[in-house]
Amino acid sequence: MMVKVVGAMKRRGIRNLLRHAALVAVTFIMVYPILWMFFSSFKPDDQIFSTSRLWPETWTLDHYLAGFNGELGMNFGQLMWNSLIISVVVVVGTIFSSTLTGFAFARLRFTPRRFLIGFMLSTMMLPAQVVMIPQYIMFHKIGWVNTYLPLTLPSFLGTVPFFIYLMVQFVRGIPRELDEAAYMDGCSKFQLFRLIIFPLARPAIITMSIFSFYWTWNDFFGQLIYLSDPELYTVSLGLSMFVDNTGNTQWGDLFAMSILSIIPVFVVFLIFQRYLVEGIATHGLKG
Repeated sequence: MMVKVVGAMKRRGIRNLLRHAALVAVTFIMVYPILWMFFSSFKPDDQIFSTSRLWPETWTLDHYLAGFNGELGMNFGQLMWNSLIISVVVVVGTIFSSTLTGFAFARLRFTPRRFLIGFMLSTMMLPAQVVMIPQYIMFHKIGWVNTYLPLTLPSFLGTVPFFIYLMVQFVRGIPRELDEAAYMDGCSKFQLFRLIIFPLARPAIITMSIFSFYWTWNDFFGQLIYLSDPELYTVSLGLSMFVDNTGNTQWGDLFAMSILSIIPVFVVFLIFQRYLVEGIATHGLKG
């Protein structure tokens, strides 16, 4: 009997070892392009594509200095600051609009509620490219082109139905007995939202904030359309300026600045990953 138990434990250990080895191999394959870009950012230009070695033969910081200090005509620090301003404003606007709208759809009773929820869900199926031209014409006529307003103001108006849907599903999972207790204590609807619903919805709010920050920071097409002044450029537009159609692309500088542009996203994920998993898991259970 003891021999069978020991044999089963050995087989289980071997299976776990093989499983972990497979996971490590797949992870390395997925991370390899980022590792290659990271080490290539420290290589001289003549070694980036001339060798297949991951580890640089000669280390240099010239690409980081040239890209960040604006030797090519743009200060990458300013570009990162511009992206940070837009991303933070969009996150604040997303939290403001999505939490209020989600609370209204999930807790309040008014006549067109079902119609508005259905209309909101239908807009989730509409490609963004369909409304891009009408939006540009509208913003151009009111003089908002080449400003940050077209990129930030819509977030305060609940223009991303996915976040509203996420909030609605989360608030529906909060027991209504809390509402009744709050009303008995004399709370108004807004006090119910501010004192009870908003604090309890922290996982969903953090999830919305992370996704909103990611999408805004990595946005390229929207910023390309509305921004034409180089002083207003963001990280996404700045990276595209390293690519030259004539074949004179500054690959080393591009890789170096790409690594720097990943850092804020990576830091946000490390800080809030626990809340991100909690928010998504809770949303899935309460949907």
